[in-house]
Formats: sequence, structure tokens, C-alpha cells
Amino acid sequence: MIADMDQEMKILSREILLSLWKIHILHHAGEGPVVGMWMLKELRGHGYDLSPGTLYPLLQRMERNGWLRSEADPSRGPRSIKKYYLTPKGREVLEFLRERVKTLWEEMG
Repeated sequence: MIADMDQEMKILSREILLSLWKIHILHHAGEGPVVGMWMLKELRGHGYDLSPGTLYPLLQRMERNGWLRSEADPSRGPRSIKKYYLTPKGREVLEFLRERVKTLWEEMG
């Protein structure tokens, strides 16, 4: 039974929760810069259990999509902490998603 539950959670994470994580990231990046470890703690505070190995590639994909941009202190070398900021395109995506989530929430209520 436990093995089945673990597999079900993996499927749920890949198929649905990933989208919610992205919305959270966009939302918080819209409030100010975010860093990976802070974002992990924030998402865990909402009950999402994801690893750095999941989060950091996700942030990189969001940056490649043009939704986030990152800055790092070049004087700190390759292990410098990156700060992620919402881009104008990311703000448009967030507003689009905000309306869809609101409509869905109202429908489910």
C-alpha cells in the first residue's frame, strides 16, 4: 500500500502540483526577488515537499521561458546565490493564471 501511495504522489506531483509550484514562484517573484532555498522553505510551508533537484531546474526552465530573470554576484564565483526576478512576460503570465485560478476556485466553491 505504501509503495502505491508513493507512486501516486509522484504522478500527482508531475501532472498537477508542478503547475501550482510555478504559480507560487511567479507570485513571490512578483513581490520581490526570490532565492532557491527560501522558495523551498516557502513551498514546504504550503505542504509541498520538493527537493532542490526539482526546484532549481524548474527555476532555470522558467528563466528560459522568459518568465524570470536571475542575477548573481559575479565576485562570489559560480556558487553565488542567484536572485530570481519576475520579468514583464512573467507578469503577463501571472495575471493570465491569476484569472484562471480565480475562475476555477469560484467554480469549485
